[in-house]
Amino acid sequence: MMHLQQTFLRLRRFDGKKMICSLSFRLMAFFVLVSAVVFGAAGYVSYKETRENIDEFFDTYQIALGRQLAAADWSSISLKTQQATDRLIKNIENADDDDDAIGFAVFEPQGNMIFHDNENGKHFHFSGNTGSFFNEPVGGDGDLWRLMWLSSADGKYIIAVGQELDYREDLALDIVEEFMLPWLIGFGILLLAVTGLTYIEFLPLKHLARQIKRRKADDFTPIETRKAPVEILPVLEAMNQMFAKIEDLLGRERSFISDSAHELRTPLTALKIQLEIAQMSKDDASLQAQALDKLAAGISRAEHLVEQLLALSRLEANSSQYDNQELLNWKDIARQLADEYAPFAADKGIAIRIDDAGETTPLATGNHILAALLLRNLIDNAVKYSPAGAQITILLDREELAVVNSDTKVDDAVMQRLSERFFRPAGQKETGSGLGLAIVERIAGIYDCRLSFANTAEGFKVAIKKS
Repeated sequence: MMHLQQTFLRLRRFDGKKMICSLSFRLMAFFVLVSAVVFGAAGYVSYKETRENIDEFFDTYQIALGRQLAAADWSSISLKTQQATDRLIKNIENADDDDDAIGFAVFEPQGNMIFHDNENGKHFHFSGNTGSFFNEPVGGDGDLWRLMWLSSADGKYIIAVGQELDYREDLALDIVEEFMLPWLIGFGILLLAVTGLTYIEFLPLKHLARQIKRRKADDFTPIETRKAPVEILPVLEAMNQMFAKIEDLLGRERSFISDSAHELRTPLTALKIQLEIAQMSKDDASLQAQALDKLAAGISRAEHLVEQLLALSRLEANSSQYDNQELLNWKDIARQLADEYAPFAADKGIAIRIDDAGETTPLATGNHILAALLLRNLIDNAVKYSPAGAQITILLDREELAVVNSDTKVDDAVMQRLSERFFRPAGQKETGSGLGLAIVERIAGIYDCRLSFANTAEGFKVAIKKS
């Protein structure tokens, strides 16, 4: 009873869609289908060949028997001879077996039957056509027989030798059945063997699935591939590469969150202090106004920091949303940004000029928003960190897109860390988030470009070049 209940539960859990999607099931179904087609084709060809050989054999036998009957002396045949012959044949053991195998009859030219084999020949209908084979119905049931008609050696009689075609058909089918049956049994055994072998060979996949299910969410150690089958080795290697990418991504996200929290803590603390000062200096209008000005400046810096954090977060999370390729007009982008930063640069006596020597830049096509964000961060850094009276050159060239700060030099040790997130050189008085160049480097990477720094004769150069 318990066994029946378990069987019933397994049948209830049977999922036809899951079975159809099973690779092993489809392999078995394909194997059975192909084998059935091959087996059927082989059986059909075997049947056709066997039937042709049987027809050839029995036609030859009918000709040989007809020759023997044609050479016999039928002049002394009488009714008593027919009766005596019938009695002799009945006394032979198994004489009635395969009574459709052969039959004959002897006729006079006028159509009178003078002798037959008592079983089938007596049903033959006289035909004057001799010297060939004919397929004719014989007997009351109208079974089709193959008859051969020929004249006797003395020309006084006409002899008919025939065989039922169904006999040949049954014999051909019996031969094909005996030939194909061992192969059919062997096919069944082979199918069971292949099914078992397929189940065994797919066990590593089930073991892999259990291994992945048991993994913890933060476990990105590579899957063991040393004993893996060659067929699933590319999948395992791709999974290990994906694990490494996810681990690296999560590591960068954790670092980003940690650094962001740290960087946000400082301006928020400053804002809180300025707010407390403003609240405590209600009686001192000058001090309160000074505190409110500092509070407004702090809010602006915090707003800028949050905007930079959001921009970098979007780039890290899904850069594919910027895959659209637009033809970028860098002259217009540079001119608009130069006009935008002109008032801030004028306050420090800094001049901004555009050198558009080339028709394009390494970033000839891309997303217009990202292109503007990239150049804005470069110009913003140049305006903030260039000394008073310096000149900023926006260089648009086929080989590179660059911003050059005249009268500016950067130490090599500092230069190596400029694109790090939240990095700000020691002793820096200008306010900033330390994310501008990190954003520039990430945008350049999206379009297979790289960010480079160099101290040149014209000044400090930040350039975007093809990787």
